[in-house]
Amino acid sequence: MALAFAEEVHYIHFMNTAKLRPDLTVIASLIAPGSLVLDIGCGCGELLQHLAEHKQVEGRGIDLNQQKVGQAIARGLSVIQGDADEDLAYYPDKAYDYVISSQTLQAMKHPKEVLTQMVRVGKYAIVSVPNFGHWRNRLYLGLKGKMPMSETLSYPWYETPNIHFCTLADFIALCEEMRLTIEERHGVGGEGGSWKFRGHSIYANLMAEEGVFLLQG
Repeated sequence: MALAFAEEVHYIHFMNTAKLRPDLTVIASLIAPGSLVLDIGCGCGELLQHLAEHKQVEGRGIDLNQQKVGQAIARGLSVIQGDADEDLAYYPDKAYDYVISSQTLQAMKHPKEVLTQMVRVGKYAIVSVPNFGHWRNRLYLGLKGKMPMSETLSYPWYETPNIHFCTLADFIALCEEMRLTIEERHGVGGEGGSWKFRGHSIYANLMAEEGVFLLQG
């Protein structure tokens, strides 16, 4: 079994996560310098600030939380309060080089429609999602019979903003159904390590706590 898993991993690398969340570090590595970026669910602007400082990116952000929007504006970032479930429809085609959704797609009311709008508005879309299929979640549910809680799924079931749980296999299947091209796919571990994988990787779906995907419509 271990050999079968190893064959599915394209390469493994570990990155400095001192400043960014592990999935954001992977996302930042996928973005070309000088790009125009829209960050959906940008929070207080951590990723946008990093991209502006290290990749000279011109960034825009949108977030539901007014307090976080205020914090991002205080950083000097161009961020507005808005709802991606509704507002993305008003953005013109290919207005951005990259449209990013980091750990927010599963909290959308209509994730498939948001994804459709992302690949329309951006030349590329980058999505990170928590992996409900991680082995610890499977073990937790199997042994305790309760909804799992972990670092990436840190809310009890009655308070979680995540209304559409999925595994990496689920997300890949959705992209195939929508005929989206997955240019790159990365598994992200809890220790900050990440690896690039191909196809329907059993290893990634079992071992990754999060997945990061570079998509093109």
